[in-house]
Amino acid sequence: MKELKYTITDPEGIHARPAGLLVNKAKEFASDIKIGKDGKMVDAKRIFGVMGLGVKTGMEITMSAEGADEDAAIAALDAFLKAEL
Repeated sequence: MKELKYTITDPEGIHARPAGLLVNKAKEFASDIKIGKDGKMVDAKRIFGVMGLGVKTGMEITMSAEGADEDAAIAALDAFLKAEL
């Protein structure tokens, strides 16, 4: 399992548009991908789970990937987070 931590810098946090983009990025990989905040982890491939976390600016999230392509998934998600959030 690979994991990364990231502090959200987007002024609006993870709102509908970036949440949808994040879900689409996670769906590109076969690995089980989770996103979490404050110890609560949800499936990063499900929009309602991601939105339900209520992530705001300055909050730290954790993303994890477990599976055959976990290295590629974490690298792509890290690049996505830096570019979009």
